[in-house]
Amino acid sequence: MGELRIDRELLLRFEEGLDPRHPERSAIPAAILGYGEMSTVFEIGEGKRELAYKRMPIFESAEEVAQYKQIYDEYNDLLIHRVGLRIPPYDSAVITTAAGRQVVFDIQRKLDPLSMGNRVIESIAPEDIILMVRLLLRELKKIWDFNRKSSDLEIGIDGQISNWAIVDFDQKRSITERTEFYYIDTSTPLFRREGVEQLNPELFLRAAPSFLVWLIRWLFLEDVMTRYYDFHLVAIDLIGNFYKEQRPELIPGLIEVSNDFFKNEAAELDIEPITEKEVKSYYREDAWIWRLFLAFRKIDRFLKTRIARKPYPFILPGKIKR
Repeated sequence: MGELRIDRELLLRFEEGLDPRHPERSAIPAAILGYGEMSTVFEIGEGKRELAYKRMPIFESAEEVAQYKQIYDEYNDLLIHRVGLRIPPYDSAVITTAAGRQVVFDIQRKLDPLSMGNRVIESIAPEDIILMVRLLLRELKKIWDFNRKSSDLEIGIDGQISNWAIVDFDQKRSITERTEFYYIDTSTPLFRREGVEQLNPELFLRAAPSFLVWLIRWLFLEDVMTRYYDFHLVAIDLIGNFYKEQRPELIPGLIEVSNDFFKNEAAELDIEPITEKEVKSYYREDAWIWRLFLAFRKIDRFLKTRIARKPYPFILPGKIKR
């Protein structure tokens, strides 16, 4: 933290001039690097863009922002110094608009786009992908090794393939046992202290369609908040990503390597074996939920901007290939 040179004036001008419906028409040049459920990742400004900015317009008070920044910093610190994961240099900035709205930008040193896990699997051999997933399972195991030893803290993680990047990436090299990875998705700081979730669960609902908040809270919120603490489900999610990335032919081999890993390298964790039926069912349900969620968010945006004439601060992705 603190290694990045952040231009807060640039961020303020960017936010004030942002057109969430058509970000490409905004006053400050920017390119979208990726989407999350509550956020959008940008590179901002002219010339060489060295930073990736995750914009989070979900906060309603200074107290919420302060609490979030505290647990964001703590989560990064836990992953680096207590768990042993590698994370790109990072920081965060809070921008207050003229209208008084507070937006948090989580910021990381921008990595080579080709080093991102979902891009890497497009160009490497199937046997390298199998090895890569085994190596990622070793990285994930560090979380559960920490959880077993900790008396008061429990850490969760979203291990999907797009949340990892290869350190010192060289497109000409194969994956080897010495390949190292960055974990990049630290903007959702998931950890419990004495069994109490430190991230306010209600923040997950801020991006939800206003007319469905009660239903999502009732049916899905607990599942979303707990799935990332279960190594079995995190591994299923990692494997299921290969449907989304259009590589379903790899899934049987990935299940095999995952079960071998659980049986031999992680035997002390006593993780249940994964089945192909389980992965397929999990992915279909997850894909259906997020397709429906996005459709309703577009309706919500229409109702707020066209009917109620109110601002809608979120940027919605186009059609997502799944």
